[in-house]
Amino acid sequence: MVRENVNEQQRSAQLHAVIPAGGSGTRLWPASRSSRPKFLLPLPGPRSMLQATFDRLEPIVPHRNMLVITGGAHAVAVARQLPALPDGNIIVEPGPRGTGPAIGLGAALIARKDPDAVMGSFAADHYVSNPELFRSTVLAAAEVACHGYLVTIGITPTYAETGYGYIRCGQALPPSGDFDVFRVDQFKEKPDKETAQAYLDSGKYLWNASMFVWKASLLLDEMRRLLPELHQTLLTIADAWDQPERDDVLREYWPGIADVTIDNGIMEHAERVAVVPASFGWTDLGDWHSLAELMSNEQHENVVLQGTHLAEDTRSTLVFGNNRLVATLGVDNLVIVDTEDVLLVCNRSRAQDVRKIVQRLKDGGDHPLT
Repeated sequence: MVRENVNEQQRSAQLHAVIPAGGSGTRLWPASRSSRPKFLLPLPGPRSMLQATFDRLEPIVPHRNMLVITGGAHAVAVARQLPALPDGNIIVEPGPRGTGPAIGLGAALIARKDPDAVMGSFAADHYVSNPELFRSTVLAAAEVACHGYLVTIGITPTYAETGYGYIRCGQALPPSGDFDVFRVDQFKEKPDKETAQAYLDSGKYLWNASMFVWKASLLLDEMRRLLPELHQTLLTIADAWDQPERDDVLREYWPGIADVTIDNGIMEHAERVAVVPASFGWTDLGDWHSLAELMSNEQHENVVLQGTHLAEDTRSTLVFGNNRLVATLGVDNLVIVDTEDVLLVCNRSRAQDVRKIVQRLKDGGDHPLT
């Protein structure tokens, strides 16, 4: 294990962090809703996923250098959960437009103050079991970024996962401390099971965790080249940021911005992209089954995240309870989520399909249960 070495000199290196906090996490419904998305939930707890993200960045990123980018419906909740975040460091999007505009706006605001600043982007709804190794990896990636690379942190795969994108490693670059560094050959979409197994067996592929580190100015340069209209719009918004007309400019320009991810819009087409492989216990906790896998210490163990579960002849069952007792008899491999207004019961093997229920509710209109 790489020993963490975070001293005052590293803290004063002015590393910045953007935390995109969006999405509703439909596969974790009904606990996760559009009004209370998964990053605000205590999964796996006791702190929320947003708070855990903030906590693991705090030793290497000063509070003043953290930006959380979220929707207007969640800004108050974000502020309540992160009281240490300075006023003005919560950036409110007028509407969801993908990670490209969100992270790009963060880069534009950071570059206005310090064009040479190194920044990282870390989603608010990911889980990391080893925060110390995570921080060491980020600092290693920041060193690589200083040499003019857009850097992604790739997770060494441990099984043939079909729910993640993959990164193919290319030419080896000079290491950063104890960490290997490679050029990125190609980004791959989520594969089928056979392809995922081939990726795993080759040893040349990493999971794409969408964790990025780069100079803010370099990202903006690549955005100017690859997404010129978006680049110009973000600069227009950033130029008005400290002016009285900021809200008017946001309302005027934001709705016309293209909905694009940073992966598809920039990283897949950029010229100098490097990857730092790492293994710090990362997962995006995409559904109830992955959460049960994370929390299980032994085979067939039942997992209770909150509430009370009375189990008789019950195995491999996850319970996310409310105030009522949940009792089970003679069942196995279930997900039971009991909220104030919805009870979900499904087989763990179908956890990915929970979003289909949410879609059926949405198809009926703006349903309050979504």
